[in-house]
Amino acid sequence: MSELNTEIKQLIIECLKIPDITPEDIDDNTPLFSPENILQLDSIDSLEIIIALQQKYNVRIDDQNLARTILESVNSIAAFVDQERQKQ
Repeated sequence: MSELNTEIKQLIIECLKIPDITPEDIDDNTPLFSPENILQLDSIDSLEIIIALQQKYNVRIDDQNLARTILESVNSIAAFVDQERQKQ
């Protein structure tokens, strides 16, 4: 899934227009919305990420509680996308 992880990191960087950060700078396991994360994301960013994921990967994330789990880290997003691809 490492190629997918890189793709997701690039998607996050592009959709949030984050300068000076590359996919290599983002740790796959670090919670996206924690103070330790280099991205420094907030709740508005989560909505933008969800929209970008839905558009790029043709997945639906309608449940707010599920969204929190999916957006925990790059690895959790990749696992969700991979799972949804297998259903299609």
